[in-house]
Amino acid sequence: MKRRAFLASLAAAAATPRLSWADAGSPAYLAAARNPGGDYALYGIDAGGAMLFSQPMPARGHAATAHPTRPEAVAFARRPGTFALVIDCVRGTTTAQLTPPEGRQFNGHGAYSQDGSVLYTSEVVAEGSAGRIGVWDASRGYTRIGEFSSGGIGPHEIRRLPMSDDLVIANGGIETDPSDRTPLNLDRMRPNLSYMTPEGVVTESVELPDLWQNSIRHLALTPDGLVAFAMQWQGDLADPVPLLGLHRRGQAVVLAEPKDEEMFAMQGYAGSIAFAPGGAEVAITSPKGGRVQAFSAEGAPLWSVARADVCGLGPCAAGGFVVTDGQGLVARADQGALSPLASASVSWDNHLVALG
Repeated sequence: MKRRAFLASLAAAAATPRLSWADAGSPAYLAAARNPGGDYALYGIDAGGAMLFSQPMPARGHAATAHPTRPEAVAFARRPGTFALVIDCVRGTTTAQLTPPEGRQFNGHGAYSQDGSVLYTSEVVAEGSAGRIGVWDASRGYTRIGEFSSGGIGPHEIRRLPMSDDLVIANGGIETDPSDRTPLNLDRMRPNLSYMTPEGVVTESVELPDLWQNSIRHLALTPDGLVAFAMQWQGDLADPVPLLGLHRRGQAVVLAEPKDEEMFAMQGYAGSIAFAPGGAEVAITSPKGGRVQAFSAEGAPLWSVARADVCGLGPCAAGGFVVTDGQGLVARADQGALSPLASASVSWDNHLVALG
């Protein structure tokens, strides 16, 4: 009887349809926002900018990461944060809430392993901002199973390299006050781009010795492994510097400089980064400068467009990019033109996370 019951349970499990992102309305993006009443939520957005679902968050969100095989996402608190929500995007429920170990803070980003069984989270030790990568078993209720060094101070975005379980981590290099984010080491920053195995072994680390005050913050990748990184300048704004870098493992960094008339437009701050479909163009945004700047994959400046408080950025299936701003706009940006797609009474936060 036990064997018969066991076989029956296996048959029932096999007959149960596996949910997909189509069951959640086929969202193209995830984005955190502040609602008109002052509360916060994570939204699923379709390719046309329409909201498909939302899930409340206890405080301001930052970025999210989507599970590679099921309609599940992890939404992270704005740094320095102490929560990350595991969200069932079909049922609109929070299935788990992750909390970093005592004395740690989440830093707004995370990434799944290739098969979705492991979640990696960007963290810092609150005192001193030493970087840590938390390791969580996503197949067993998101139990924390380990951690390792991020390879630097103040890690921010973490991404998995294509067709691999290796990771690339943007270590911002900034030590901050654990309570109010005040920078404490601007005179001795050491940002880097660290590549490592899923066990935490650093295989390559890239620094910019002549731009050591350029904090490496956000990442975008092409399917063939080109890494683009967005930076935030902590030096004198009277001396504009490139805010976009391009790198392939084993090669030198390429720094992308904007056109002369655009040198000061970003005000030293790149908030988000993404490749357009096909990977031939990459763009960065600046909510401080109210700009989107696009470059070729070789680093040549292509075009820019102005929009106040623009930051969220993702690839657009029709070509170019989709952007969001603090006034609730979702728009397509391409070839120096901005075409509205949708508008809502929310204030979109920094990131537009593309699915697929």
